This record gives sequence, structure tokens and C-alpha cells, in this order.
Amino acid sequence: MKIALAHDYLNQYGGAERVLEQLHDLYPDAPIYTSMYAPEVMPASYRSWDIRTSFMQRLPFVTTRHQAYLMAYPIAFESFDLGAYDVVISNSSAFCKGVVTGPNTLHISYCLTPMRWVWRYRDYVDRERLGGVARTLLPPLIHYLRVWDAMASSRVDRYVAISSAVASRIRKYYRRDSEIIYPPVDTAQFPSHCPTGEYYMTVGRMTPYQRKDLIVDAFRELGRPVKIVGDGRDRPRLQARATPNVEFPGFVDDATLRDLYANCRGYLFPGEEDFGISPVEAQAAGKPVIAYAAGGALDTVIDGETGVHFTRQTPADLADAVRRFESLSFDSTRIRQNAERFSSQVFRERFSSFVERAYREWRANLGREQTPSG
Repeated sequence: MKIALAHDYLNQYGGAERVLEQLHDLYPDAPIYTSMYAPEVMPASYRSWDIRTSFMQRLPFVTTRHQAYLMAYPIAFESFDLGAYDVVISNSSAFCKGVVTGPNTLHISYCLTPMRWVWRYRDYVDRERLGGVARTLLPPLIHYLRVWDAMASSRVDRYVAISSAVASRIRKYYRRDSEIIYPPVDTAQFPSHCPTGEYYMTVGRMTPYQRKDLIVDAFRELGRPVKIVGDGRDRPRLQARATPNVEFPGFVDDATLRDLYANCRGYLFPGEEDFGISPVEAQAAGKPVIAYAAGGALDTVIDGETGVHFTRQTPADLADAVRRFESLSFDSTRIRQNAERFSSQVFRERFSSFVERAYREWRANLGREQTPSG
């Protein structure tokens, strides 16, 4: 099989890029088609990859002000010529699944989520606290992108979803079935038998949808020590309302983060994520998770066994979940076993097997369609 990869953009590093790294390891000869690429902010290893950018790469300030070019992305991905490939794998939460492939090319979309800010626009507006001008100008653009995304979704031949929640959204918005293959988590880097500390923790960008505000408010009442690791535009606001038991370590390196996981009492996950890598990392370290019962947490955290769920995003519900958590006992070995379901090795085995099977089926169906009847 001659394979190409497609990726939305390469100007920030996160969970989507971790998936891309695994796909590149599986298919090291596959070129990567993307809208634009900022090598200075991406891992140095990317500079040896065959990365092919669109015309957007030449637009001024595109890698730092990419939101200004929102309407260019559909054109950018439709402009690529992918006729030479047997299989195109799009790793997408936005635009790259809109690539155009020919009748002899199988297009597999590893769907991180249908565009969240397009299909759940009201949630996005409420969380981001947009001004009046943006609220006036955005709806027509969002309508256009919603129509384009629905049309572009039909170009995909096979969908793979990262969680049950994403599979449900694919059925809802695209009217398509999908196979669930969980994204890769490097579980091997975490020690599995660690002492239980006194503090709780969470890690991630401090943005409205991550709901770190619930932690600040709940732990004001609880008085337990908690560490909110990471940074983001919400940090000043959160620090201003936090009590002394709430600590903000900022960004930390990988070794420090592993130590924080290893020595915490429990991990807090109050937002709704499409999958959520950090709760799996915490479980790889044998630590239970307190998670909002939505999104990927319903797949990764087993209530009463590897953590606890809470069903309403309020400080009171989170505080009640912490109290319930403290009344239970957890088996760190069982928690680690649960995390292994999401390991990088499991991802590589399942995904490569899926691609091979899908391609065989595709070629067989293509042969039947091209065989003259009678």
C-alpha cells in the first residue's frame, strides 16, 4: 500500500500530534499533508519528516494567527493532489478529512471529534465569553463551515472514532458508523506502584472548557491540597479566586509530571474531553481518577473501581465526589491494568490491523464493482 497522512495543522503540540507520531511510526514513508507548519514550535524530530504544506504556509502570520484564516482551510485541503496513493489516513478534529481522493483511493479518517466549535457552537460561545461583534459575525461563518463539514464527511470511506462519545457524534452529525480505536498513551513511562500522597492534582491548558474553576471552588470548601498544573489564559482569573491550599506549579517537564502523578492521592478531571489522555496517565501510575461523567471519561474511568464519576459540573457535585472517593479503597494494580487498554502498543496493533483489513475489503469491493455483469 502507498499511504499518505493528513493532519489539520502543525503549529501547536497536543494530543492530536501524539497520535500523528504513532501514525508516522507505523507508516514512516508516508508524507504528511497539512495546512501549515511551524517547525520552531514543534518537536525537532519532525524536521526529518516529509511534511507537505498548502498555500496557507505563505500567508502572513498564519502559524501564529491561524484563526484569522478560518475560511481558507477547506480550500487548502481540497487543493492537495492525492491521486498517487492507495490509502489516505486523515488524523482530524477539523478540516483535513475534507481532502479529495479518487475512486481508487481508500480514505480512512481517524476522527478525534467532529468540529466541536462548529457542531456545539452554543457551548463554545458560552464558555469563551465572546464579545458582541464576534457573536454577530461568527454565526454565518459557522453555518457555512457546518454545511461544508457535513459535505466533506461524505468523502471519507471508513471512520475510526477515538471514544464512544465521538462515535456517537459521528452518527449524529455525519450519519455514519465508525470503529472505536482508542488513541495511544505512553503508559510504560509511569511507575505502577507508588505511595499515596496527600494532594490531588490535574494537568492541562487553563481554558474555559477544561473547567478548572470547579476545582478552585470545590477545594475552597474542602480545604484539601490540590495542584493545578499547566498554564493558559484562565490562570490569572483562577489564581485570583483560589485559597492557599490550591497551588499553581505552571508548566513542568515530563520527569516532574511523572513524579506528580506518582505521589498524588487522586487525579481530577472536571471537563468534558473527547478522550482525555491525562486520566489514563494517572491510572498508569496506579492513581484513581475523579471525573465528570461525560465524553472519554466514560470509556477510561470505571466508576467505583478505577475512580469515581460525578454527573453535574458544579463545585458542590465535585466536592461530593471527592468525599465519596475518600470513602472508597482502590487497587493500584487493577487501576494500572485498566490503563494498559490504552497503551501505544495496543493502538499500533489495532490500527494497523484495521487499515489492512479495510484495504482488503475495499479492494475486493472495488473489484466487484469493476467486473462487467452478464
